[in-house]
Amino acid sequence: MRDPRHSDPWRLGPRGRWWFDAALTLGLLVPGFLGHLMAGQPLAALLTAVQVAPLWWRRVHPSAVFAAVALASAAQAPLHDLPIFGQLAFPIAVYSVARWSPRPHGVAALLVGYTGSVVAAWSWIGGFGAPTITLSAVTPYVVSIGAIVTAAWALGFAAQQRERYVASLVARAEQAERIAEREVELAARDERSRIAREMHDVVAHGLSVIVVQADGARYAAAKDPDLAVGTLATISTTGRESLTEMRRLLGLLRDGDTGVAPQPGLDDVRHLVDEARAAGMEVDADLPEAAPDVPDGVGLAAYRIVQESLTNVRKHAGPRATVTLRVTVGPAVEVEVRDDGRGAAAASDGRGLGVTGMRERAAVHGGTLEAGPAPGGGFAVSARLPL
Repeated sequence: MRDPRHSDPWRLGPRGRWWFDAALTLGLLVPGFLGHLMAGQPLAALLTAVQVAPLWWRRVHPSAVFAAVALASAAQAPLHDLPIFGQLAFPIAVYSVARWSPRPHGVAALLVGYTGSVVAAWSWIGGFGAPTITLSAVTPYVVSIGAIVTAAWALGFAAQQRERYVASLVARAEQAERIAEREVELAARDERSRIAREMHDVVAHGLSVIVVQADGARYAAAKDPDLAVGTLATISTTGRESLTEMRRLLGLLRDGDTGVAPQPGLDDVRHLVDEARAAGMEVDADLPEAAPDVPDGVGLAAYRIVQESLTNVRKHAGPRATVTLRVTVGPAVEVEVRDDGRGAAAASDGRGLGVTGMRERAAVHGGTLEAGPAPGGGFAVSARLPL
């Protein structure tokens, strides 16, 4: 249930404002005009109509309405030297220009009102039949009229300030909403890029293992069927693991799937080594004896770097390439994968994203990665991930 203490302020809608302005204008015009006519004051009735009628447009053209009311009030001084009903329109016009016009227009209206208070007081004293016009007689009228003008201007000015403040709050809220939407969009884009890198690593590694094993099984089938059966079992296991991880990654893109399967970490590097050896690759691995306690993100990055490096060896280093893998944990996780294969002479279609993805993973954790031909031949990948 909505808390009434925090409800939106009540405001008139467009239709309500129209009715309010109609009631205000007619409520001043009809009794004022008819009242002066019934009192035998046709000139006062006409001046009342001229002063009150412009109030109908006070929201749309406040400055022009004030100018019309002020001119009609100024014309009254030489024509009629007594107060009339239509002079109620003057403070309303002052309020309107102070609320809906630029601030200089409101200040000008206030000054005109002060001037008009002096003129009106001087004219009314004479109309009341005073034999002489003295400062002591005029002052109370000037102060009273000036106070009414000041109050009308202050109310309009305060309303304008409040509207500006509310408008600024709304603008800031809309800007904050746009920024939040943009941040969500950027976060989603980053997450999709991360998932794309993960998918690349999974697919490239799994398929490379499957291709190598399938080639070996094809050649072994004729000479050693038992070896072919074992190789096919490795292909099946690798394919299932790759499909499982692909489903987990695709689940992150679906609504309602949390993708809570555990991410591989540093301790899973041994599985990569065993898998590579099972595929026929010679791997000399130097890994920590016990699984070190490292942040999940750093462990995943190290795992993916090793995975991608072994995949590249399998794809580009050539047959009978030997791999040296070293992983150390200290102030940083350091990964080095070196092979004695073709190195810079390896053919590439130029469309691979493996090295780029590894560099991005290292950069996310404030680390560095170097990849290129190794001295003496082969290819080397060296990464450092600070803890």
